[in-house]
Amino acid sequence: MSQPKYKILIIEDDKQIQKLLEVSLEEHAFLLKVCGSQKEGMSHMIAFNPDLILLDLGLPDGDGKLFVGKIREFSNIPIIIVSARNSEQEIVDSLNLGADDYVVKPFFTGELVARINSALRHALKKESTPVFKVGTLELDLEKREFKQDDVALHLTPLEFSLLKFFMQNSGKALTHAQILKNVWGVGYQNDTKILRVFVNQLRKKIEIDPNRPTLLITISGVGYRFG
Repeated sequence: MSQPKYKILIIEDDKQIQKLLEVSLEEHAFLLKVCGSQKEGMSHMIAFNPDLILLDLGLPDGDGKLFVGKIREFSNIPIIIVSARNSEQEIVDSLNLGADDYVVKPFFTGELVARINSALRHALKKESTPVFKVGTLELDLEKREFKQDDVALHLTPLEFSLLKFFMQNSGKALTHAQILKNVWGVGYQNDTKILRVFVNQLRKKIEIDPNRPTLLITISGVGYRFG
């Protein structure tokens, strides 16, 4: 059996639909996390770090469209609505809030899998600027490789994500909260200690003198600027 390729978070409170989705998607080698509320879904966004969300609208703790809005405040993760609501207005409202697609129940599982794969392909294309360059630094997203002066350096997954965010926003003043929310996720916006630790680790790898950084600059009381 092939190994799971992508992680999908299913937010659906109907147990029968949950089971149908689990059986159908596990056959296609997706790794799944299933929950039945917005609150659980937000928690799994951090712990599970999914590649795509399947979202019902009629959830016990509020309309799923509210969840779409919350997610779009900090993430571009693909979101597919799977709902029994079939009015044009519901579909339009969901897409305007940031959903990527809308599937009406009952659905054909083959069609749903095709839409999932399409959404994942589009998400990869959004990151298709595969190489970022700042001075002598080069970050290759496709190869997940970092080079300085054409010499490959090892980065942990979190260091890679942090450096990626800095290089994507080179020259900009970034607040602690912005960095933490984009790299670590919701709930970490105030954890400046962990950010300071990882910034220091990055400086040891990319700065000539980590104690006198010229690339990763501290903006006192605000955050950091890269480049």
